[in-house]
Order: sequence, then structure tokens, then C-alpha cells
Amino acid sequence: MCAAALEEYCGSTFWNASYLKRPDPDLPLCVEQTVLVWIPLCFLWLCAPWHLLALCQRTKVNTKQLSKLYICKQLVVSLLFLTAIAHLGVTLGEDFGPNSDQSSKNAGVYYANPVLFAVTWILVLLCHEGLRHEGAIDSASLFLFWLLLVVCDIFPFQTLLREALRLGEVRDVPRFSLFYISFGLELIALVLSSVADIPPEAKDLIKKNPEAGAPFLSRITLNWLNSMVLKGYKQPLVQEDMWDLNESDSTAFINERFQHFMKPELDAARVRFQNKMKKKSAKTRDSAQDDPQQNGLSSGLGKGVSQDVLMMEERGKTEDEKKKKDNKEEENYPSSWLITTFYKTFKRILIESVCFKLLEDVLTFVSPQLLKLMISFTQDKSRYAWEGYLYAVLLMVVALLQSLTLQQYFQRCHVLGMKVRTALMAAVYKKALVVSNDTRKESTVGETVNLMSADAQRFNDVTTFIHLLWSCPLQIIISIVFLWLELGPSVLAGLGVMVLIIPTNALIATKARKLQIENMKFKDKRMKIMNEILNGIKILKLYAWEPSFQKQVEDIRGEELKVMKRFTYLKSISILVFHCSPALVSLATFAVFVRVSNDNVLTAEKAFTSISLFNILRFPLAMLPMLIASIVQTAVSKKRLEKFLAGEDIDSDIVHQDPSFNTAVSVCDGSFAWEKDAKPLLKNVNLDIKPGQLVAVVGAVGSGKSSLMSALLGEMHSTKGFINIRGSLAFVPQQAWIQNATLKDNILFGSPHEEENFKKVIQACALAPDLELLPGGDLTEIGEKGINLSGGQKQRVSLARAVYSQADIYLLDDPLSAVDSNVGKHLFENVIGPNGILKNKTRILVTHGISFLPYVDKIVVLENGVISEVGSYENLRASGGAFSKFLDTYATEQSNQRNSETGEDQDAEDFELIPDGDDAQPDGALEDTVSLTLKRENSIRRSQRNGSVRLRRNTSLKKSANADEPKKGQKLIEKETMETGQVKLAVFLQYLRAMGWGYSAMVFLIYFTQYAALIGQNLWLSDWTGDSVEYYNMTYPSWKRDTRVGVFGALGVAQGLFVFLGTLLLANASIDASRILHSRLLNNILRVPMVFFDTTPIGRVINRFAKDIFTIDEAIPISLRVFLQCLLGVLGTIFVICLATPFFAIVIIPLALIYFFVQRFYIATSRQLRRLDSVSRSPIYSHFGETVSGLSVIRAYKHQDRFLKHNEVTIDENLKSIYLRIVSDRWLAIRLEFVGNLVVFFAALFAVISRDSIDSNVVGLSVSYALNVTETLNWLVRMTSELETNIVAVERVNEYTQLKNEADWVTDTRPPQMWPEAGRVQFENFKVRYRPELDLVLHGITCDIDSTEKIGIVGRTGAGKSSLTNCLFRIIEAAEGRILIDDVDISTIGLHDLRNRLTIIPQDPVLFSGSLRMNLDPFDKFSDEEIWRVLELSHLKSYVSGLQEGLQHEVAEGGENLSVGQRQLLCLARALLRKSRILILDEATAAVDLETDNLIQNTIRKEFSDCTVLTIAHRLHSIMDSSRVMVLDAGKILEFDSPSNLLEKEGHFYAMAKDAGITLESNTHL
Repeated sequence: MCAAALEEYCGSTFWNASYLKRPDPDLPLCVEQTVLVWIPLCFLWLCAPWHLLALCQRTKVNTKQLSKLYICKQLVVSLLFLTAIAHLGVTLGEDFGPNSDQSSKNAGVYYANPVLFAVTWILVLLCHEGLRHEGAIDSASLFLFWLLLVVCDIFPFQTLLREALRLGEVRDVPRFSLFYISFGLELIALVLSSVADIPPEAKDLIKKNPEAGAPFLSRITLNWLNSMVLKGYKQPLVQEDMWDLNESDSTAFINERFQHFMKPELDAARVRFQNKMKKKSAKTRDSAQDDPQQNGLSSGLGKGVSQDVLMMEERGKTEDEKKKKDNKEEENYPSSWLITTFYKTFKRILIESVCFKLLEDVLTFVSPQLLKLMISFTQDKSRYAWEGYLYAVLLMVVALLQSLTLQQYFQRCHVLGMKVRTALMAAVYKKALVVSNDTRKESTVGETVNLMSADAQRFNDVTTFIHLLWSCPLQIIISIVFLWLELGPSVLAGLGVMVLIIPTNALIATKARKLQIENMKFKDKRMKIMNEILNGIKILKLYAWEPSFQKQVEDIRGEELKVMKRFTYLKSISILVFHCSPALVSLATFAVFVRVSNDNVLTAEKAFTSISLFNILRFPLAMLPMLIASIVQTAVSKKRLEKFLAGEDIDSDIVHQDPSFNTAVSVCDGSFAWEKDAKPLLKNVNLDIKPGQLVAVVGAVGSGKSSLMSALLGEMHSTKGFINIRGSLAFVPQQAWIQNATLKDNILFGSPHEEENFKKVIQACALAPDLELLPGGDLTEIGEKGINLSGGQKQRVSLARAVYSQADIYLLDDPLSAVDSNVGKHLFENVIGPNGILKNKTRILVTHGISFLPYVDKIVVLENGVISEVGSYENLRASGGAFSKFLDTYATEQSNQRNSETGEDQDAEDFELIPDGDDAQPDGALEDTVSLTLKRENSIRRSQRNGSVRLRRNTSLKKSANADEPKKGQKLIEKETMETGQVKLAVFLQYLRAMGWGYSAMVFLIYFTQYAALIGQNLWLSDWTGDSVEYYNMTYPSWKRDTRVGVFGALGVAQGLFVFLGTLLLANASIDASRILHSRLLNNILRVPMVFFDTTPIGRVINRFAKDIFTIDEAIPISLRVFLQCLLGVLGTIFVICLATPFFAIVIIPLALIYFFVQRFYIATSRQLRRLDSVSRSPIYSHFGETVSGLSVIRAYKHQDRFLKHNEVTIDENLKSIYLRIVSDRWLAIRLEFVGNLVVFFAALFAVISRDSIDSNVVGLSVSYALNVTETLNWLVRMTSELETNIVAVERVNEYTQLKNEADWVTDTRPPQMWPEAGRVQFENFKVRYRPELDLVLHGITCDIDSTEKIGIVGRTGAGKSSLTNCLFRIIEAAEGRILIDDVDISTIGLHDLRNRLTIIPQDPVLFSGSLRMNLDPFDKFSDEEIWRVLELSHLKSYVSGLQEGLQHEVAEGGENLSVGQRQLLCLARALLRKSRILILDEATAAVDLETDNLIQNTIRKEFSDCTVLTIAHRLHSIMDSSRVMVLDAGKILEFDSPSNLLEKEGHFYAMAKDAGITLESNTHL
């Protein structure tokens, strides 16, 4: 019916099959005039409304100037409009012109088409204008329209030509010429529409971000990336080469959108949560159960039993279902809002990717159908050749379309993953800035950083594959339908096998997970010990304890490798299953198919179509279980993130800012607690401070001084009363918080730089001399946590920051305790006191320094959280209350005593400030290397005094002529060397050597045999399908059938076995390699000189042991295996295709070349992008860790926004490389798939060309192989790249195994058994420097110390006191001169011989986790009796015998479960146990209370009376009774005599003594 109407409309036949049934087919004219015209036009008319909308809206861009491209486009379309009018004119002329033939009028189509076209061209003109209004650079829909039009016009193009050639003349000249003119114009329009029209004002933007200026074609093929790939190939990329992000990919944009959707979702969840709680409490009331749980905001303690049950539940993985039910009831925070927020935020990207994925899934199934047609074409020799060529072209086109849609889909998914991760990271950071102390207490810094790193990353990984949730089932269903059509019910047999394989895989996976958890335990244990070794490396060296710890690590490593071996064996089984499955499935299916009835004959079409369908099935079946497992893991992350992000914020209105008050600070009847429902720590506080007053807060340790500060900052919960503060605050915390930035940035802290003011502050805060000594002046980079500043310097920088901020009110939490007495005096006079810079500001000073109290306006005395007295110094002195008691306690020790505030609040939990050293070393729960190196909440950092001393002495005081150049040593920490360029072949060989050559060769051989079996199996199959031709219309003999099935099965099983063998061998070999590489690394790290640890951040070394060893253990073996398999797979494919169609060999060379170039370009770029990604990732985490540890400071200064901005910038820097990495992966995939598609095309083409000489079954084989090659090629490059990226780990580990070692531990010259008997020490013109390029630290020290002399060594920070002890132990080697102990030159004997015979009590007591006994005697040399004896002498016996485990008591990491005093006493016990003739005492000023100090001093006097004792003193009191005192300054001995003589001389020592309040008279009393 329809056809008749069309025929009338065209005036010719619409369709006739005879057109196609000939060697040179063509389409009927009517089809060309109707269908082929309507397709492109309909497309355009559907898309046009979008462009026309832009004409109605206000323009975004400058529309005055017209670009040349725009004018050309409009010109071409106008010309096309004219041709359409001309077409109409010709028709009108023919029908109504003077010489028209009235009998035969033109058909309707000759009127309709020109009119249609004319209207369309006007539409296109309007679309172009609309695009210009939008400011768009090009249009995808217009490009596709032109493309469709040109493709559809190719048919009439050749029809007209062929007709003209056949007739030898052109019948209808006007129409003929008009058609060709318009075709030419359409081609020009197509080319023009593929060029971007960039407005001049956008040129700069496009330089920084070429994607913004990429036209449609370049966007889908990712050509815009070419310049970056080329650059990366020529030279290693650096962060500066990265392009800017698109606006929509930037952190600020994503965060804003996410927060916008998160707020309503979270509020709704909170409401739901409260309702649930209400219901719950109603229920519990009914059942008359009194449970603290109903309280909506239950305290940490109220969670009670239910929480424990929950924990148990969490552990029992098997009780999954139950867990889910229980958790639903137990969630005590607003839940299930995160996923909906994500959906709303990223709706558009999600929907786009769904469309692409659907299209790609459908296209996947077209190839097998085309293959089927292709095979049937080669079987039937009578069919026309054009059919074959058509199929070959169609295969190519479908494959190309599939590649493009797949890559667009992947691109969107990965970008979505990236955005989700960014949104989470930004949200967690933002939350961390406002989070209340309760929520903060629930998770350590490490855990919070983990939310940012691990949990966000998990979401990233899952969102990337989230669409597989619906796509996998869809693919499975479609495959089964097609298979059923091919083979009927026998498919069920194959399917059954597949379904059976899944549970075996699941079983193996759960077992593997258990092993992995066990493995992680050992890893954590090993990393914990490594971390302690590196943190306490100096102690290990001083005590010569390295071998003991090396053995501990090696033992754990052995256990770890055992578990790993079991894990890899399991892995091999699952690989066996995975590899056998396709063979087993096809075997089952075909065997059942041919057995069911004798009529079922396996033909080539059936066999190869089924095989390619089975191949499609493999992917979804393998992916689904993996996806579900990772979703389950992500659910845990979701809970953690929801809990954190829904936590309470800090209450911002605890502190009022009411300007009408006449006081600067007033607290009215306030009680404050750290937690919401806890007992108040500060009770009934009433305090009024007038503007400009200086108020001192004093009290015993733990009386609540720091808590008062926190309350004023609004960090504590107010249970009653209120605080009002008038003006801005500046805060100096008790423990200085220093950022990893330059010294100048630390002081400016975001304020603008004013030179005048800056200089004034530097002078006042006594930083001027330090700046001269620091190598880069105020531009010296300060390491993480101020690692290269001494405690005193840090405190002064922290004070300078406050002074520079020019606030109204200053809260100073004991800033003077960490500095020497004379510096303290200077700071008080010039900054804090009545004549200091701050004299007109309001200052609240917490202090222990009694000498400052007479100068303050008002003193507040705290006792157990209550203000007991307030008043001036004289009044309180007279009243004889708590204050005078306080004075009596401290007067004895004067201002030099430093007290540690313990357990009084979480900011000041028990840290120590070590003058001239540094503090709080990062570490913590060993979740990952990031948190490892971030922060250990409260513990001690190995003393790195020599680090700070060196820094000070590092450049002579002469300023260099060119001050702009960074001087040598300005950067303490050299930038980590990032290997660039291609990984050397040598590194691969090193790895293979570690594996063993025999193993390596065997593995290769076995894999090779496996591939041979695979190809054999497929050739056998193609031979089998040949039977259907041979036995056509005959009965198929059963013996033949059985042989076919048998051999096919046997080859399949053989493959599996070979893979299994290969994997096992590879596993064994790689574990050997891991063992060798790790023990080499460990062995060397313990032997490198101390200088290495001073200049290398611990995190970097830890990284070698964590990340790099992990890579060597787990990643390299996998990528090596897959690489081998892919390589052999590709070679096998090429072999099979060449076997079928020898012609193919011609194409191999050019294809291989294209492939090689793409791969080399890509790998160079991708490798650098990966490195940049990991390098730019760590600043995010360290900035976050820094922020969390300095929260109170940031909040006090109200700098939250600045830190948020900084965080956004840091994440953006990381996103730049991640985004380019995602795009570069897609860039590669598109190009490789193109090569793969060409392989398919040529395989099919040559099969058509040589179809007379080959069998249909071979064609099937070669094309089905070719269809698989794309994926294998893709994998091959990815694996090559991954292998190169991973093998870098071997390179990095090797780098540390080749570091220069210190001297040998034991040499041939061994000292006498009893050496040193007398304990005489002689320095002869001794000079030393820390590193070859630095200046001397000791300038020719010469002195004799007699047996049993007691020597005190004093001098200001940086005088070289510590360097002296370092030299005795040969921590640093002499530059010139020598040291003799009992006439033995110490540089001639082994280090352990030397260090074992000396004893040191170090400045900071470092303990290791392990038993108490291990801490005293790691080598088990001494008996228990001896150990109890020294514990008694060091006053610890009563404590230790009171412990349950006694000597086996576990010491926590860093000795955190012992008080500082007890740690110090343990170090004394160590010294007593060794009892050598020479004792070096690096006096512990850290945080020992007076009592402990006296115990230590007395024990030393008594027990070491017959030894030579050298004491490095920071407090002069302790050395006034020594036989001689050595005064050092700048590495020279200034004075060396008995204390009384030195005091009489009135030289340097006298001046120091005077500062400390010691005079000759007081000394005689001592």
C-alpha cells in the first residue's frame, strides 16, 4: 500500500529485488529520492530546536564581530539554498515553460525535494546564528547532519555516474550538474563543520586548556590530547605542564554543587533519625527498660552493650545477613543520605553514560551475527563478491562505532569516579574544620585522613563500574537468547558449567580474603616495627642494637611471605578455573549438542558464532561477583563517611562577640567540659579582664590552665554561663604548631607582608640571630611539624605569628617554657611584658615562670578547675593562700624548670618540648603509609638535635653576594628523586635475577606451551566443523563424533594445567624475589650513616618498605603474568590469521608500526602522569593532617576559609594529572582499538578475496580470532605500561640498597676484652662536619679527660654540645684529628665494638613496642636477677612488680603507656645494665618532674662514681658539683675548669650562671 503511494510520488518503481541480484547492485531511483533524502533531514529537524532556542535567549558573547569561518559556513549554505531554488526552477521550467510537454508532467518528488531542501538550508542558516549567540565553538548535531547527508548522497552520486557512463551521454544535464555542484558544497560544509570556531577572546583560555577549543571530531577521538602526548614523549612531564581543569571539573565547583544537594538530604536524614529515636525511646519506656541509648545524642559511654554486639557483628563476616538487620537498628547517626546526594549532584553524567553503555551493549552483539553471515557467504560460492565486501566494511564500521561509544562511556565513568572522590575529599576537609571536639575524639587523625584517602578512593573505584550492575545481567540475557537460537536447549549444559564455576570462585575468594586479612596483620606489624626502628634509629645506633631489631623484622617478614605463598597458590587455582572455563563451557555445549540427536551437525557458522558469544559472556560473569564484593566494601566506607559528615559541628555561639561590653574578656559563672555529657572540668568560672591588661594564669600541673584557654577559644562545651570576647584573637598554643612552609609564611600566616612590621616582630621575638644561622634566612623551608627547628625556635615562631597578626586579645599558653631562660627573659621584656610590643593589647599568659609574675597586672590562680584566687602579685603573696604554696613549690627550681601538662586536655596530652630537638613524630595506626607518616598523637620524636644544629651552622654568617639564588642547604629536605624517562632494562634484569634465571625460563616455556594448546584446540574445532560439508546428507559416524569431542576436551584441560603450573612457578619465583629484595633493603638501611636519616623524611624511607615492597610482593607478579599472556595471545592471533589467509602478513608490518608508535608515545606520557598523580596526592593528605593538628590555631585566627581555599587548590593540582591520565588512557584505547578494527577488517577482506582457495571453517576461525584481538592489544599496552610503572618499585628499592654505609660493625682490629678499663678520653685537634659540603661544627677540640672525672658540658643552642657525643659514638666521623679512649683510636675499631662499650642516657627516652625486658636487654644477654637489680636501683622495681606480666609487660608504641618519668627511669636502667666505664648523659630537660630528676641524679652519683661521666647540661644546677665544666661556643672550647674557678673568672660561664640565678655564694651552699 505504502510502496504504491511512494511509486506514484516518485514516478518510478520503489523497490525491486532484481536490483540487488546481480554482480553490480544498485538502489532504485525512488529509494534514493525519498528514504535517503528524508534520513538526514529528519535528523536535522529533530536537533534544530535546541539551536534555535539560543536565538531567543540573551547572548553570552560579543556578537558584533563575525569570524571568517562563520562567514564561510553561511556562504556555503546560501549557495546550497540557491541550488535548491535552481532545482525547483528547472522542474517548473520543464513543466510550465514555453517548450514543456503537457502530457508528461514531473512527479511530485521533483517539487517536494527542492522545497524541503530550501526550508532546511534556511534552518541551517538560523542554526549557525544560534550557535554564534551561544558562543559555541562547533556543533555535534550539525556535523552529524552533514556526514549523514554526504553518505546518503553517495548512492545517487554513483547511480548518475554509472548511468552516464553506460549511455555514453548525460541525459538530464541541468539536474546532473546541479546535483554535483551541491554535492561538492556539502563536502565543503562537512569539512567546515569539523573545524572549531574559536572567538579571539577565548584564545588564551584554550592555550591553557585545549579541550575547551576542541571540535566534535577531536572530542570523540581525543585528538586534542596529542600535543600533551607528544610533549610527554619528548621530555618527562612536570606539574607545570598540566593543563587547567574545565570549570565543571574543578574542586570548588564540584564541592559547591555537592554541598548544595547535601544540605537538604542531610537535614531530612536528621529528621528521620530523630523520629526513629523518639519511637525507640517510646518503645523502651513501654518495656520499662532504662537504657542510656534512648538519649538521642548518646554519649560515647552510653553506647554500652549494643555497640559491643555491633562490633562482634562487624567481625563475623559470615553473619552478613544478620549484621545488616542489626546495623539497621543500631545506627546511631543519620544514615542513607550520601548515595541520593551523589545521584542528584551527578545526575547528568550518569544518564549520559547509561545511554552510551546501552548503545555499546547492543553493538557488541552485532559482530557475532555479521560473522555468521560472513561464514555462510564463504560457504556458498555462488553468491556475489560484493556481499563479502559489504560484510567486511560493516564489521569494520560496527567495530569503530563500538569503540567510540565504549570510550565515551568509560571517559564519563572515570570522570564521574574522579568527581565523587573530589566531592568527598572536599566535604571531609570542610567538615574537619568545623567538627566538634566530641566527634573529633571518635577518630584519630590517621582515621580521618583515611576517610579522605582510602574511603574516597573506594567510592571512586566503585562509581567507575557502577553501570555494570544493570549492564552485566543485560549482556548475559541477550547472549543466552542468541545462543539458544544457534544451538537450542544444549546451551543449558554450557550455562550450567558457568553457573557451577561461580560458587567455586566465590569460595576461593572468601578464603583468599581471610588470608589477605592475615597478611595485612603481618604487614602492619612489620610496618609498626619499621616505623619504630626509623624513629628510634639514633638510639639503635648508640646502643648497637640493630641486629636484634633486624632479626625481629626478618621473622615477621618470613611469616608474611608464608601467608603470601598460600595466597598465591589459591590465586593459581582460581586462575586455573578462569582459564578452563571457556574450554569447559564450549566442550559441554558442543558435546551435548552433537549427542542429542544425529541430525545435529556442528557447522562452522554455529561453532564460531557460539564461541564469540561465549567470549562475550565471560566478561559479565567474571565482573558481577567482583562488583558485588566491592560494593559491599564500599558500604562500610559509606557508613564511615556518613557518620563523620553527619557528626556535630562545634557550637559557634559559645563565645559571644558583643561590642557593648566594657571588658575585653568576661566569663560569667561558666562551667566547661570537653564532652557534651561529661563532668565539667572548669567549674563556676568568673573572670573580667579589662582591655590592655596583662593577666597571668598559674596553677599546678593539671589544674585546668590549658582548658581555660580552650574555653575562651570556644573549643569546649559550655554547660552553663557565657563568655564574651571583644575584638579579634591570637593564640599561641603550648605546643607550637608549625606549617610545612617557609619561615616567613609561618609568621605572616596569610596576612599581607609589611617589611617594617615584619622586622620589628623578628627582633622582638629573638628570631634575628636564628635567621642569620638558618641557611635561607626567612625563606628557609621548614619541614613537616617544624622538624628542622628546635623546640625553642618553634615556640618563638609561633609567638611571632601571633604578634604579627595584630589582634586585640592574645591568649598565650605557656610559650616561655620551651625556651632558655635568657631568651624567655628577652621575650617577656620585648613582647609580652609591660614594655613589650604588645603593651597596649589584652594578654592572658599561662606560665610557670615565677620571675615574670611581679610584672603582671593580675594573677589568676587555678586549682582543680576552680579559680581559687585573683589579684595582684603583692596581694596574693600576702594572703598566704594557694598562690604562696605554688610559689614555694616552684621557687626552688626557678624559672628554668619546664613542666609537662598531662592529661589535662587533648591538645596538650603529654608531649614534650625538647629544646634544640623536636617533637611529636608522626606515626599511628598503620592503616596506610599516609597516616603512618602523619602524626602520632602524643609521643616523642627521635631527637634530631644534630639536624637543627647543623642547619644553624650550615652557612657561615657571610651573606652570599647573590642572595636570590637558593643557597646550598637552604632546603633541608632534598626533593624526592622522581625517576623519569624509560625504566632501564637493567632493572627488569635485576628483578628476573632475583627470581632466578631457571624459574624465569621455565615460566616462559610453560606459558608458550599453553598457547600452543589453545591454538591447537581451535584448529581442531575448525577441522571438526569441516565434517559438516564432508558428511553432507550422510549419517555422521559415532566414533568420529567421540574422537572429535575427546580431543577437543583433552586440549582444553591441557591448557588449564599448563596455566596452573606456570602460575605456581611464577608465584614461587616472585616470592623468592620479594624475600631477597626486602632483606637487602633492610640490611642496608640499618647500616647507612645517621646523616641520611637527618636529610630524608622518615615517610620516604617508610614508603620504600610499605608501598614499594607491597608493589614488589603483589603488583609486579600479576602484571608480569598478564603481560606474558597478552603478548602470547596477540602473537597467537596473528599466527592464526596468517595461517588462514597468508595475505594478511603484508598488513602486519604497517599495523605493528602504528601500534608500536602509539604505545611508546602513550607509555612515556602515562608513566609520568601516574608519577605526578602520586606526587601531587601526598600534599593533600599532609595539608589535611597539618590542618587537623592545628585546628585550634586555625579556628582562633578565624582562617578557616583560607585553608579551605588552599585545600581546593591542592586537590585541583592533583586532579589536573588525574584527569589527563583518564583521558590519556582513553586516547590510547581509541587508537589501539582502531588498529584492532583494521585487523578485523583485513582478516575479513582477505577472506573474501581468497574465498575460492580457503574453507569456510578457517575463515570463521580467523575472523573470530581477529574480533578478540582488540581487547588483547589494549591489555597488552596497559600491562606493558603497568609493568613499567610497577618495576619502578624495584628501582626505588635498589636505590636504597646502594646507599653508602657507615663503617663496618666489626673489623679485624678488635679492642681488648675489658676495654676501656680506665675510661680516659682524649680529643686531639678534633674537627668534624655533618656533611662534606657543610662547614665545620667542631673546630679543633683538644682536651684530656681523666679516669672517673665528672665533666659538665654547657653552651648555648648550637654550640656543638650534642655533636661532641655524636663524635664519641662515631655517629659522625672526624674530618681531622682523633679521639683516643684508653689509648685506642676509636676510628680503627668496629662500630659495634665501640658503641657496646660506651653508655649513654639520651635526652629523650625512646622506648620500643615489645616487652619491658626486650626494651632493657634486646639480645637476652642478662639474667632476670640482674634485670630486677637494675630496676631496683632505678626505682622502678615496685612499679614493675606491681604489673600483671612483670618484665613481660607490653610497652606501647613509643612507650605511651608509661609516664615520661618512668620512661626516663627505664633509660637509666638500660645504662645501669650495661655499666661501662664511660657514661654520657645527655641531660633530659624534657618533661621530667623534679622528683624523678633527683632520683636519676642520685642514682648516677652513687652507681657511676667509679666511671667517667660526661654530662651535657641544659640547666646549670645539675653540673655545679662536677669536677670540671667545659664551656663550648660555636664549636670551640671557650673555658674548661672547675665551676668555682670559672665563677671567679667572671667569663662566659659566670654570665650564664647569673642568668640562671646562680652566684658564687649560692654555689657554696650547694
